[in-house]
Formats: sequence, structure tokens, C-alpha cells
Amino acid sequence: MDPIAVNVLMDPDAETVERARAVNARLRADFPQGFAFDSNHAPHVTLVQCFIDRGKLVEAAQAVSAALLATGPTDWKSKATGLYALSDGKLGLVGIVIAPTDDFRRVQQRIVDVISPFTTGAGTAAAFAPRLDGEAIGQATVDYVKGFIGASTGQSYNAHLTVGIGTNDFVAALKAEPFESFPVRAVSVSLYQLGDYGVAQKKLGHLHDC
Repeated sequence: MDPIAVNVLMDPDAETVERARAVNARLRADFPQGFAFDSNHAPHVTLVQCFIDRGKLVEAAQAVSAALLATGPTDWKSKATGLYALSDGKLGLVGIVIAPTDDFRRVQQRIVDVISPFTTGAGTAAAFAPRLDGEAIGQATVDYVKGFIGASTGQSYNAHLTVGIGTNDFVAALKAEPFESFPVRAVSVSLYQLGDYGVAQKKLGHLHDC
């Protein structure tokens, strides 16, 4: 078995991407070593993360595409409501909180139902796209993907768009600023190989137009 860490994700609209890039630029000014949005880091809203045997990847992607096509009318719109941060030592991983809608949860569960037969719990750091700086994939990232289905699905689904990394003091100040809510719309669903910190690093395929 050769597991690969994958993310079935929603590609957001252009305005949402620009908002995410603006926050990312501020975080990069504070902590230049953090990731920028580029060809190796796609702005996205996660639906499902898991480990899949590479030999079953094409079949799994086809199953998800068929399920999305058969799901029926879906409202792919929500809104951003604030910022969140997860502390990792002296640094914080920052994201935009997106209100999870009933439609988002319904689509997520449909994906879980069809992708689960292809998943494996045997994933390790080797299943991820390698870090560009050559450093090791963090164990916290591996553990998060292993536990995603169940811990981060259904009523526990926390929709978000990760925007970057900053020092804790800067992140705290950023979160304390007033946040103006804005609409978020998914334009497509794609499949990516995950990198460290859950970034969408390598596009594996297009699954659905929203």
C-alpha cells in the first residue's frame, strides 16, 4: 500500500481569494518564512481530508465526481465571519472562518460516504507533498488528516480558509481588529495532495463545477 494525503476542497471565488491574499501578505510581512499563495499553495476551503491508496486514487476521484453530479441543486454560497488561529510554539496558523451551511455539510457527508471505501489509516509523513524547504512534515499535520473524518465532519465541520503563518503577538493583534463579514462562494471542487500545515500543494484533478 502506498498512501497519499489528499484534500477534496472547494475553490473559492476571486473576491474571496483577494481577501485571503491581503491577509496572507500582512502575515508574510511579519513572518517572511511563512507560505505565500502560489503554485504550491492554493487558497481553498476544505471539504474532506484523508489518506488514500495511490492505486485507488483515480477510482476514488471518479466516485466523488459522480456523487457531486448526482447530489442535486446545492447552494455553494456562505459568508466569512472572522479569523481563527492555532498556536504552534511561537507561531500561529491563521485562517478565515466560514459559516458552514447545511448544503456544505450535506455535500461533505456525500463525499465521506463515497470516498471512505478507498481510505486507509496507514498514512505517514511520506504521503504528503514534500516541503519546499526540505524540512519534515509536522506530526500534527499527519494526525489531523488521520482523524479528519469523524473529528471534523458533520456537526463538527469547521469551514475555513487558511491564510498563513505569523508570530503569536502579531496574530493576536490581527484577530483583535474589527472584521467585516463578506460573501464566500465556491466555484469548483478539486482534488489536491496535501502539504505541511494542510496546504493544498499539488493539484491532482478537477472534480466538479459549482
